Parts: sequence; C-alpha cells; structure tokens
Amino acid sequence: MTHTIKDKAKLLGRIRRLKGQAEAVERALEAERGCTDVLMLVASMRGAINGLTAELMEDHIRHHVVDPATEADAGRARGATELIELVRTYLK
Repeated sequence: MTHTIKDKAKLLGRIRRLKGQAEAVERALEAERGCTDVLMLVASMRGAINGLTAELMEDHIRHHVVDPATEADAGRARGATELIELVRTYLK
C-alpha cells in the first residue's frame, strides 16, 4: 500500500478544500469583485497548493528515500530531516 492510499482521506479533504477555494475565485470573478479580493483568494489557493505539495513531498521522502525516524545512519537521518525542513520552508 502506498502512502498516498494510506493518507487518502486526509489528502482528499485537502483537495476538496482547494476545489472550494477555486469555486470562490470563480464566484468573485463572476461578481466582478475588486482585484485585491480576487488576488487574496488566489494567494490563499497558492498557499493551500504549496501545503499539499510539501506534505506529499515529505511523505515521499519518508517512504521512498529515507525515514529519519528509522534510519540507523545518523548522517543520513540528519540529511533527510534537513531536506524535509528545506522543502517545507521553500514551499511556505
């Protein structure tokens, strides 16, 4: 079983929230709301997409590359932890 299947409910919940955010952008455009309002909605979508991407990348690293929690080699564990932190920081 892959990690995306194991976390299926959580990931689908995130996707459904993104879908709702996209619909909010659509409604704002249809209602001819101001640029600032639309840009704020798009920014919130971008943040949600980045959060989903970071979560998927972290899970990928932990399941397919190296899991710092179970890695016996301290150097590899530290490197994996740093990579995960870097991905999270980059996608904020």
